[in-house]
Amino acid sequence: MASHRKPRTRMRTTAPAVGLTTAALASVTLLSTQSATAAPAPKPSIEDVQKKVDDLYRQAGTATQRYNQAKEASAAQRTKVDALLDDVAKRADELNEARRTLGAYAAAQYRTGSLTPSATFFLADDPQSYFDQSQLMNRMAAQQQKAVTDFRTQQTKASKKRAEAVRGLEALTTTQATLRTSKQNVQQKLGEAQTMLSKLTAEEKARLAALERKKEAEAERKAEELARQQAAAEAEADRKAEEAAKAAGSGSGAGAGAGTGSDSSATTKAEKVLAFARAQLGKPYVWGATGPSSYDCSGLTQAAWKAAGVDIPRTTWDQVKIGTEVATADLRPGDLVFFYDDISHVGIYKGDGMMIHAPKPGANVREESIYYMPIHGSVRPA
Repeated sequence: MASHRKPRTRMRTTAPAVGLTTAALASVTLLSTQSATAAPAPKPSIEDVQKKVDDLYRQAGTATQRYNQAKEASAAQRTKVDALLDDVAKRADELNEARRTLGAYAAAQYRTGSLTPSATFFLADDPQSYFDQSQLMNRMAAQQQKAVTDFRTQQTKASKKRAEAVRGLEALTTTQATLRTSKQNVQQKLGEAQTMLSKLTAEEKARLAALERKKEAEAERKAEELARQQAAAEAEADRKAEEAAKAAGSGSGAGAGAGTGSDSSATTKAEKVLAFARAQLGKPYVWGATGPSSYDCSGLTQAAWKAAGVDIPRTTWDQVKIGTEVATADLRPGDLVFFYDDISHVGIYKGDGMMIHAPKPGANVREESIYYMPIHGSVRPA
């Protein structure tokens, strides 16, 4: 019966196992690749963080100057547009008045009708009345022609002013868009800097502070060296002046007086500039601010020189173009010192290699070595 059947041999195969092993290897390889791809980038060194943060603050300073420039342009354009709109309204009133005058003449002509000179002559009570009426009509015709001319003139002027006002409004829209973009750029750069700093551990923050102290110490050393050089140069100048005065004898009085007035005036202005700047020490840096409770760098320099009776432009890019260029070795108190290749920062020289400036967000107006940042150049406003 069924007992003669041979039992079915159970075949063992390694195919499934091989397939499973291949899939497992593929998974391991994929996971390894993903792990390698997802591996976090190495954490930047504190030196790199310091460099990056400083660069972000510098970029924010540049964006701040663009913001200041756009804000100033926007304000000027707004004033211009307001004046144009006032002028357009005035032209509209004059045009309406000319239109009313012209309408009055048209209505009068409609009421009286249009008669030929012959008809007017025959309808006149007497020749004298005819001539009087004729002269009156001539005068009215001349006035009517003048009214037409005035209307056309006012119409042309009004049209031109309206077109100019439209262009002014378009320019205002453009400058306001630039203003918004500059503001966003400042906020973006400052946000990136703050994010980097917020990720530092307490130990890393301490190391960063140590790097800052080292940087400040080196800057102060250079300031002291400049102070010694300036003191030596001043002493030498005084010695030569004294020798020249002795050699000139009694004639030195007139010579010594030459230029004293202008030097005295410049010194007085510089003293007022520094007095104002010192009074702002401790006030916070706020980008775009011009005082009195906070300042950005060029806002402080502009306000300080205004306190001395001298109006200077708003941005560092314009301030660097005024006055007289001065070498670093020849700096005097009150001079403006500019920094970085893009001229995005400025401070007020106070003497001995030091300046008063509004540094950056999170810091207050303070005294600092002019060598804390790379110097671009210096000017003497007045």
